[in-house]
Amino acid sequence: MTPTSQAKMAARYGEPDASPLAPWSDTIDLLLDHRSVRAFSSEPLPDGLIETLIAAAQSAATSSNLQVWSVVAVQEPERKARLSALAGNQAYIRQAPLFFVWLADLSRVSRIAAQQDVELQALPYLESLLLGTIDASLAAQNAVVALESLGLGSVYIGAIRNDIEGVAKELGLPAHVYPVFGLCVGYPSAELPGKVKPRLPQAAVLHHETYSAEPEPAAVADYDQRLGDFYQREGMKANGWSEQVVNRLHSAANLHGREHLVDQLTRMGFGLR
Repeated sequence: MTPTSQAKMAARYGEPDASPLAPWSDTIDLLLDHRSVRAFSSEPLPDGLIETLIAAAQSAATSSNLQVWSVVAVQEPERKARLSALAGNQAYIRQAPLFFVWLADLSRVSRIAAQQDVELQALPYLESLLLGTIDASLAAQNAVVALESLGLGSVYIGAIRNDIEGVAKELGLPAHVYPVFGLCVGYPSAELPGKVKPRLPQAAVLHHETYSAEPEPAAVADYDQRLGDFYQREGMKANGWSEQVVNRLHSAANLHGREHLVDQLTRMGFGLR
């Protein structure tokens, strides 16, 4: 139980008197320090970085070793600009020196089956789509941990799903492949550093033996206050978390095109049985 552990816990939960963790390790220290980075410096990326991050990504768990994911590394400014336009014109996609687009990729197994003249009857089921989505997510998070260990920062871009057909066209994706999310990568700007954003208290997310929502009201009320204080310190509108959740999800229009995902996935060759 070190002073570092206590400080990291205080930042992670927005609670100055948070208890330190035990056991503790350098890896846990790194994980608790995670923050989204939306401003990047002009420092160039080191040679071999992409290959290093993909090796880390491929070391993540993958269901039945199917490895039904791929990733496109985008560095051309013009292509990043077009992807930014497809993802709500988020400026940090253009600014970051590297932009990954993580893919659920069932096309590779489809090609292998075709070579063997075998029909993959399980392919059109929702489970197969979930396999690719989960595999891509696990791989990407491994890459994030790796890049943060090297002093880099990143931010996930869910808005890459605003127009998955447009992204597929831009990246030349075949059928049975869809973009799950993007990831901006670069060295964090010293002038606009990202901050560790407090998370829900463990009482809201940790259940022992069976699920119980009994502690939830008090935990959420506490978090509303702590997150509001964090936003106020950062000069942002000091909404509590509850208000943020409701505002984000109360209208399908807030999905910004993602309400059409089922139709788009069907046109891209995915079955959803």
